[in-house]
Amino acid sequence: MVEIKTDGELDAMREAGRVVAHALAAVREAAGVGVRLRELDEAARAVLDEAGATSPFLGYRPSFAPVPFPAVICASVNDAVVHGIPGEDRLRDGDLVSIDCGAHLDGWTGDAAISFTVGTARPADTALIAATQRALDAGIAAATVGHRIGDISHAIGTVARAARCGMPDDFGGHGIGRRMHEDPSVPNYGRPRRGLPLRHGLVLAIEPMLMAGGRTDYRTDPDGWTLRTTDGSRAAHIEHTVAVTTEGPRILTLP
Repeated sequence: MVEIKTDGELDAMREAGRVVAHALAAVREAAGVGVRLRELDEAARAVLDEAGATSPFLGYRPSFAPVPFPAVICASVNDAVVHGIPGEDRLRDGDLVSIDCGAHLDGWTGDAAISFTVGTARPADTALIAATQRALDAGIAAATVGHRIGDISHAIGTVARAARCGMPDDFGGHGIGRRMHEDPSVPNYGRPRRGLPLRHGLVLAIEPMLMAGGRTDYRTDPDGWTLRTTDGSRAAHIEHTVAVTTEGPRILTLP
């Protein structure tokens, strides 16, 4: 069931989103050559704890997962697309890192992701991150009253195709509110003017995941969580929680 939020509930979700933004900023500041991925998770945990928020990631176990997720962030490096588990691996010069983080505060949830490079950036990685940002921006711009879910999907897919990037076939955005994953699903490919009409108060997590090799398939690590490109090409993932309003899209996960 699709839940429409009141303006007061959007304000409450904004506070959860603000915590997510601060956690991602703390992770970005902590990242550097030689830093363990576990340390990035610790930086995010400290922000959540200080805000009195909990993590919707920690302990989450969807049907495909063999074990509950053991961290508060997903840390996906280089050819990892999403859902990377932050462990003892250290960041190296030139790594491309995608961090996904959520926060649950006062009954409401925020969810966002960033991608960045560590040390000396490869021009191709910079271009991939920029294309992913453009895809997100296009998806957000389409999240307006009177449009449909397919308009968001089409906008994202158009940018990805223009950049000659692929995206995972069966992963995309989603509704969000009291829970991290709610109806409707928001595919990253789609046809315009199709799907659910967008109404004031609908809140969506919009999250393009671009793979530089142009493929749409992926493989899953033995941990049952980490998704990787099948050709070893690099990937980027950027996400915001966005409310559809009569005044235009309202991004709830900005700092």
